[in-house]
Amino acid sequence: MTALDKLIDNKIVQNVFAWLLLLIIFTMIITADNTFLTALIFIAFIIPPVYISNLKILPLFFKKKEKLGVLFYILNICFFTFIGVAVLSDFFKKFEFRMLINVFGAFLLIIIFGTALKLSRDSFIRRQKEKEAELKLLKAQLNPHFLFNTLNNLYGLSVIKSDKLPSLMLQLSDLLRYSLYDTRETFVSLEKEVSYLENYISLERIRLEDEADIEFHKSGNFSEKKIAPMLLIVFVENCFKHLGEQANGKSEVSISLKESNDSIIFECNNTLEKEKTVNNMEKGKSGIGLNNVRKRLDLIYPDQHELHINKVNNNYSVQLIINL
Repeated sequence: MTALDKLIDNKIVQNVFAWLLLLIIFTMIITADNTFLTALIFIAFIIPPVYISNLKILPLFFKKKEKLGVLFYILNICFFTFIGVAVLSDFFKKFEFRMLINVFGAFLLIIIFGTALKLSRDSFIRRQKEKEAELKLLKAQLNPHFLFNTLNNLYGLSVIKSDKLPSLMLQLSDLLRYSLYDTRETFVSLEKEVSYLENYISLERIRLEDEADIEFHKSGNFSEKKIAPMLLIVFVENCFKHLGEQANGKSEVSISLKESNDSIIFECNNTLEKEKTVNNMEKGKSGIGLNNVRKRLDLIYPDQHELHINKVNNNYSVQLIINL
């Protein structure tokens, strides 16, 4: 969140701006000997009932005390209306009963408008907190999921490639460091995310070696873009987890990432071994990964992404387009 975003989101700044705007409007429409002073006094008498209504009376409705809330709501408006009229009448040449009606109407309208604004803001903040809580839960689920898969890979490497295990452990430590510490923010550098993918793919290349043809292509400017962390790795993990052989005896994995015009296009394809593997993946039996990433995409990039997952013959393909 930028400094400007924090300033705009500041409750005090929002309130001051709203009252200044109202003061300007009243200064333009009020006709009196001293327009600005009259408008200022009018605002001064509106502020107390608005905050009394929002902070004290409104909670009564949420406590199922509607009748008491309505009573205090009306008394609140009437009390400050009569006081306001008594003071404001000194600024007008002649007091009229119509003035009482106008002031009461203005008080009622502004208090209702202020209440509506507070309800809208509280609802927005509540949804944001729920969204943040869900994202934290999803990320908390993802780290153990990644660790489980990586340890499985490490076990295979320790058996097959024990002579390379020390260097692989260093790579693994980099992967774990990124997944545990660098992903705490809502967004991370796309360049770091790509580097993370490359490290993971290099581990898989060593593990599979002659058993699979693995390609990874990238293009675009990644240094200035940001992305939600640990989104793409789920699809890469699934590529290798559900890898199957082709007729020539070798499995195939093709992964590409392209950045262009503030969008990224991520594609990965792999061969499949058994029909039941695809069915299990589609039903979510392959783990929390795919369901997790779908939920995160919906929360972080609503109406800003397209996800296509297809199976043609024995090939499984994923295409993800995100407008950053």
